[in-house]
Amino acid sequence: MNQMNQNMSGMSGMTDQVVATDFLITAKTGIKNLALAITETSTKEVRNTLTQYLNDAIKTHEQISDYMISKGYYNPDNLSRQLEMDITASQTAINLQQQQQQQQQQQ
Repeated sequence: MNQMNQNMSGMSGMTDQVVATDFLITAKTGIKNLALAITETSTKEVRNTLTQYLNDAIKTHEQISDYMISKGYYNPDNLSRQLEMDITASQTAINLQQQQQQQQQQQ
């Protein structure tokens, strides 16, 4: 998204946070799926491979979390602050959708 579009949509400066949040959610989903897959496999070789993937996914999750915490995007130890941020992000998404609908109606 270019700077002008970011400014118009109210997302200026938020795109990094949005990408990081999406990456974090994807990492969490991968961890869950890998853990489930490990319980379903019947061979040691596949289990070992999936376990290594799981360990890698956990490390990735840690790196993303650390990055987001350092940037102030994620506050797992301060739930009230995290709730404020989640509400702000939700409102931004709603505003973006409304702006897009208005633009479509004007065309």
